[in-house]
Formats: sequence, C-alpha cells, structure tokens
Amino acid sequence: MPGVEPSATALLLLGRGSDPRSERGVECPGDLPAPSDPDLVERARAAKERLGSRVFVLGHHYQRDEVIQFADVTGDSFKLSRDAAARPEAEFIVFCGVHFMAESADILTSDAQTVVLPDLAAGCSMADMATAEQVAECWDVLTEAGVADTTVPVSYMNSSADIKAFTGRHGGTICTSSNAERALRWAFEQGEKVLFLPDQHLGRNTAVRLLGMSLEDCVVYNPHKPGGGVSVEELRAAKMILWRGHCSVHGRFSLDSVEDVRARVPGVNVLVHPECKHEVVAAADYVGSTEYIINKLEEAPADSKWAIGTELNLVRRLAGRFPDKEIVFLDRTVCFCSTMNRIDLPHLVWTLESLADGKVVNRIQVDKETEHWAKAALERMLALP
Repeated sequence: MPGVEPSATALLLLGRGSDPRSERGVECPGDLPAPSDPDLVERARAAKERLGSRVFVLGHHYQRDEVIQFADVTGDSFKLSRDAAARPEAEFIVFCGVHFMAESADILTSDAQTVVLPDLAAGCSMADMATAEQVAECWDVLTEAGVADTTVPVSYMNSSADIKAFTGRHGGTICTSSNAERALRWAFEQGEKVLFLPDQHLGRNTAVRLLGMSLEDCVVYNPHKPGGGVSVEELRAAKMILWRGHCSVHGRFSLDSVEDVRARVPGVNVLVHPECKHEVVAAADYVGSTEYIINKLEEAPADSKWAIGTELNLVRRLAGRFPDKEIVFLDRTVCFCSTMNRIDLPHLVWTLESLADGKVVNRIQVDKETEHWAKAALERMLALP
C-alpha cells in the first residue's frame, strides 16, 4: 500500500536489514541491486575485474551456483580460511559463507587483509545456539560439580569466535567434521571428560561410532535449563558432555527418510554427514564430512545410486557433476541452509562494486584478545597428530 513502510522483519527477510539481538548490533547498509536485474552477472564480473588480485572470493560448498561461479576457491569453512591466509597479497577477502566462517578467516589472515561478508544477516543457527555467557555458566556448573579440572573443551569449527576463544583459554582444541576423531582422542589424553560444543550430534556420533563409547557415556547439557538439566551425578559419570545444539539442515533428516529412500530407490547407497542424528548415521551406509561426501562420489562406479544427507545446493551440484550416477536428496522435503542462501548475487554485486569504488562494507573484525585465544585453539587443532 502507498505510504506503508516495510517492517524491520520484512527488511530482514529481504536481506536489507539485520536483527541486532542475533547479529551483535551490526547493520547492512546500502542499496542492493534488484534480483531481477539482467546485468547482475556482468556487473559482478566487471567489478571483480576492476579489483583484480586485490580481491579473493571464497565460496562455501553450500552456496548457490550463481555465487559459486565467481568464487576463486570453493570448499568447507576451514579450508577456505586457510586458502585466504595463503593469499597475503589479497587486500580483500570476500567470504561467501556465514558469520562464523568470516570470523575464522579474519583470525587466520593478516592485519593487512580485510574480510568482508556480503550479507551480515548470514549467520548460523548452530553457532548461535552457544553464546559466550551460556558457556561460561556451563563451566561454572562443571566447576561446582568438581569436574571442570578434568574436562577438556572441544569446539566444532561451526562456532563463534567467542566460543573458540573460550576453548583456547581452557586448554581445548577446535575440530572439523573430518578430524573430530583425532581431536577427541587428543582431548582424552589430556583429561577424563570432554565438553563438546556446539553440535551434540557430531560429538555423539564421533564418540560412539569411532571411539567405541556407549550412548550412556554421553549427557546433553541444555543451556536453557537450570544446571543444564543434568545432575551432578550424571556429569561425574559422563565421558562426553554434549552441548544441546544442532544443524538446522542436517537435523531435519530422520530414520523415516532413510527407510523411505531405500524403498523408493532399490540398491541405493545412503551417504550422510555426521551432523545428522545418531539414528540416521547408524542407518546409513557411509558417513563423512563434506569433502568425504564429494570424494566418495568421485570414486563411485558409474550407474551407482546415492541418497545424500546434506545441504541441497551441494547435492544438486553433485548430481549435475556426476550425471553417470543416480544422486538424490535423502529427504522428500526441500532443505536449503536458509542463512547460507542469504548470500545471493545482488549482495555479491553490491559488495564487489562497493570495494571497487573504494568503500569497505560489511567488514568482519575479531577483537585482538578473542583472536589470540581463538587462534591458540585453532593452532592446537593444526598440531594434532
């Protein structure tokens, strides 16, 4: 209606605003090009050419194809951050991913480099499930239970810089879905228990599938309940203290999804990410990180059938890349990573054109103390045997 101003919620959904409660007070200034602009591709190409070697564009596997086409490298979050650090001549690092990924890139790159996130509202629901205040309170609970001194924090890469810094301060390490087993084995050499943040499923699946623990060895700490919803006795008996967090995409897959696809596609191989629920992982044929999933399909024989339990953009890209194989999404329901999908071509064009015009937008910058301790945790991961 004429004269009606769009609400803050409407602006957020359109990618033209931010939620100060979840996005730490940031704003997303500037006018984005219209998504229908037929010149978007050419504008992105022209701006990238104007910037030349001054810009390095990183594209996470879960990004849309329209964005991936402009990425200098693609990969998972940690690989991309390391790729950025290996390009010190690049003045601007444009991270087409989500907030915690850009934070990791800022931590690992030099002070002379500027990390930019095309849309500051591109967060991660999993990372947001563990705040610094909640984790500090959890540590107090462990201290009162008399187990903090023997507990080693292990935080998944999909966590905020604050959580990585907490991990570093308390002698812990970071892990990826590829090296979670090594990280846990290292942690149990340092202490008797592990506090695993923030994805309960990766922690549980790694402990049970790869370290031979039982489900009874794991307890779930719920930050929204007094004392985490666990008793002192349960904390003292547990080996794995799992944070009550999960991936909104991988958490949607169910045992019914697996049974349904086996009925629909005879002879199908079920391949899932370890962020899926334990019952899904237990029912799958293969389990592994994003890179593992990609490599598994590269090695698979022609005419083989695969149901993939991970983000839909990646599954569609793999189906197009390997037309000699039947590749389907594990679930009947469409399941994109909604926050990752906030990085679209209009946001990328706006970012590149702004940088080319000498205006730095949406800079991600981690404060020095947080960076110090987060880097300490990351360096422990890099030193894992």
